[in-house]
Amino acid sequence: MNSIVSQIGDLAEAGERMIERLRRKAFLPDSRKGLNVRIGIADAAQLLGCSTNRIRMAEDDGRLPSPPTSETGRRLGYSIAELLHMRDVLGASPQRASLDAPAIIAVQNFKGGVGKSTVTTHLAHYFAVQGYRVLVVDCDSQATTTTLFGFNPHFNISREETLYPYLSIDPTQADLSYAVKRTPWPNVDLIPSNLELFDVEYELAAAGSDGQSVLAARFRKLKQGLAELARAYDIVLLDPPPALGTISLAVMQAANALLVPLAATTPDFCSTVQFLSMMDQVLQQLVGAGISLDYNFIRLICSKFDSNDPSHAMIRSIMEQTFGPALLAVPILDSAEISHASLRMMTIYELEKPIGTAKTHKRCRANLDEALGQVEQLVRQSWGRVPPAREEEVFDAAG
Repeated sequence: MNSIVSQIGDLAEAGERMIERLRRKAFLPDSRKGLNVRIGIADAAQLLGCSTNRIRMAEDDGRLPSPPTSETGRRLGYSIAELLHMRDVLGASPQRASLDAPAIIAVQNFKGGVGKSTVTTHLAHYFAVQGYRVLVVDCDSQATTTTLFGFNPHFNISREETLYPYLSIDPTQADLSYAVKRTPWPNVDLIPSNLELFDVEYELAAAGSDGQSVLAARFRKLKQGLAELARAYDIVLLDPPPALGTISLAVMQAANALLVPLAATTPDFCSTVQFLSMMDQVLQQLVGAGISLDYNFIRLICSKFDSNDPSHAMIRSIMEQTFGPALLAVPILDSAEISHASLRMMTIYELEKPIGTAKTHKRCRANLDEALGQVEQLVRQSWGRVPPAREEEVFDAAG
């Protein structure tokens, strides 16, 4: 038996070493993930909701610096940081008003393989490109989201840098500010995770007869800690474990919105129905125990959808009949571009150039913008607002 256990340990160590090798290869020369994507003036104008002429005028009169140029004089486009500055100068920031509550969205499904962490990371980067201030909280000890942000949970992250010191039976931190890390994105921060976060589950399970009160205290504490931290952000994205454990329940109670990704397969559909049924029972028990729950919206989003697969179309139709308007109208398409980007520990929004064909990349990006834009609309509706109007729309309406 010991030899089998030792073999599992050897396999785990070999896997961790390979992940570190892949990470170093992806993030050379200094093994730190960077953000080198640049946005052309036409795309920048679309994101800012203005004309390219307005941007050029601001550059001409000195309100905005011109983007760097290549040796041949070609404009290289704007960095994300420069785009954020442009939003401030041109009054195009989508940030919430001070009285608007930050959106705290749990991306949850108990079925593995639905792309939960991939959806979370792409959603974070989508919101970042749109100009929002984003905090991502990796609550899953598998730490896939942490990895996608360029950190190796085994080598780079200690238990003291996760939620553990705040949620443990004997906490050493009074608030969550200690855990916030900067990412390559100037407007996205991360609270990372690693395998040791699972110790919280063990500790609470071992709490004995006092376990129920300890559990309730942890629920209140996570909600309070995230609410305090969220004051500096517009969007908080929570990636909980794909299981009904203590941390998952605490996350569900701390969130004010729920997004459930599910793939267009029969097992995923059936599993998601079971997830919703289980959540209904558990949440009713939490409410009965005096633990408050209040969601601005609950939506399901179909992920990894293959429009060329008849079985996917059939299951998608069943989803629409079952969930009605709770299912977002635009699914996230299955794309080799997303898979290739994930292999490089990146999202589509971080790619400097297409990995596959330009057509495939453009189609993938357009789909993600449309699919994830549905979540942005829900957030803005919760703030009592709609997406900002573009200049052209205002002029057309005036005409």
